[in-house]
Amino acid sequence: MIKIINKIRIDFDSRLDSISDAKQLEQIRVEFLGKKGQLQELMQGLRNASPDEKPKLGKDINLLKQHVENKLNSKSACFGAKPSKKSSEIFDTTLPGRKELTGTLHPITQIMEEITSIFFGLGFQVEEGPEIETDYYNFEALNIPKDHPARDMQDTFYIEDQTVLRTHTSPVQIHVMEKREPPLRIIAPGKVYRCDSDVSHTPMFHQIEGLMVDESISFSHLKGIMNIFLREVFGKDTKIRFRPSYFPFTCPSAEVDIECVMCNGKGCRVCSQTGWLEILGAGMVDPAVFRSVNYDPEKWTGFAFGLGIERIAMLKFEINDIRLFFENDIRFLKQF
Repeated sequence: MIKIINKIRIDFDSRLDSISDAKQLEQIRVEFLGKKGQLQELMQGLRNASPDEKPKLGKDINLLKQHVENKLNSKSACFGAKPSKKSSEIFDTTLPGRKELTGTLHPITQIMEEITSIFFGLGFQVEEGPEIETDYYNFEALNIPKDHPARDMQDTFYIEDQTVLRTHTSPVQIHVMEKREPPLRIIAPGKVYRCDSDVSHTPMFHQIEGLMVDESISFSHLKGIMNIFLREVFGKDTKIRFRPSYFPFTCPSAEVDIECVMCNGKGCRVCSQTGWLEILGAGMVDPAVFRSVNYDPEKWTGFAFGLGIERIAMLKFEINDIRLFFENDIRFLKQF
């Protein structure tokens, strides 16, 4: 049997030296190491050996097996073939480690935190409210009764007759004013919902509502706060203008525009060739809103404003489709 072992070794070495591709290498591996290969036959033949011969023969067979495996692995490297299973268990300490992927905050969250931080520095506190609201808090307490034409401005999701998904974060100011006495200086970030969907609108989006109430608050206070805020977000040289507008819960009301960040005021497709971009709505709190929360409008005055987070993010990051924020495409999110 020792002669057979030596013969198999010589035969294997001879054939291994003559192969020229990975396919032939695999054929030799099966022939010598397969379930019906020559080494398996040697192991079966070991059963017939005498007890005195078995230790010596077993050792020689194992040495032959190691010789065959090592030679096959060395040869496989020449052809780019995968090493045998046992060889693959050997860890190569020279290989580079796998790089761990790190996540980042979503761009909407980044803008939300930046805006919150700016107003926090101006003395505003963050308040939150429910996303499912009653008709009273979402409309009536904000001077929008059931027959008011301003309700047509809101594409509302109704859950029940008197229950809605809030269409703005303005109801938060009502909740806060019902519980607290002036002076107040709050912002209310959160999700809002409207029946609308296209490249610039989604059924769910994010807003920040702001409210400041005190004695002798005037429109000049509103302009000052907005100028500070917008120049912190878009740069200290940002040009800002106020246009008269209408909101049922503020009077007087204004739309606030900034110089187009895409064309620097020269006129482009984004700003409809006007050189300006609408950025938020604001105004002095209507006395009817104060009366709904038992504030004396003769003593207290205030201003409120509301802005869309996605709108700010699209302008700041130069994104032309709001739906990109919610598609969770990792190629898009990795840019932030």
